[in-house]
Amino acid sequence: MNIKKKNKILDLLKSHKEGLTVAQISRELKIHRNTVTVYVRELIGEKEVIERDVGKAKLLYYFKYTPF
Repeated sequence: MNIKKKNKILDLLKSHKEGLTVAQISRELKIHRNTVTVYVRELIGEKEVIERDVGKAKLLYYFKYTPF
């Protein structure tokens, strides 16, 4: 996968503590929503992003997992 795009998504989420939706990330970075979704799923698997349901929306937040 494209590391640059993943890093752009992470940087954007780091700067928006209130969380963002896939659509907002897509608009901001000018990357197709489906592409953003693929990278976000990877980042969730890597425990760098968490997802929270808020009504119909799913907000994404930067989260750096640190094991004890």
